[in-house]
Amino acid sequence: MKADIHPDYNPVIFQDMTSGKRYFTRSTAKSDNKETVDGVEYYVISMGVTADTHPFFTGKTTFVDTEGRIDKFQKRFGAVRRAKKPKLNA
Repeated sequence: MKADIHPDYNPVIFQDMTSGKRYFTRSTAKSDNKETVDGVEYYVISMGVTADTHPFFTGKTTFVDTEGRIDKFQKRFGAVRRAKKPKLNA
């Protein structure tokens, strides 16, 4: 293995923002937040979704799309019109 070409491998805590569950592991990811646990300094990275809250792992569906994509698009942008391009006199 070549020296000085690989990123640092650091102790990291991935914390689920919803449930608060923490996963202690090692990663090349870093953050500005640090915490010392049992004498070891960890980078703390907050995650929106982890295995603790993801619907695939929990078996709970949190969002059901009952409306079609086109209908949602029309609701959001249906009233927006494009600006007409000025005609160039040649």
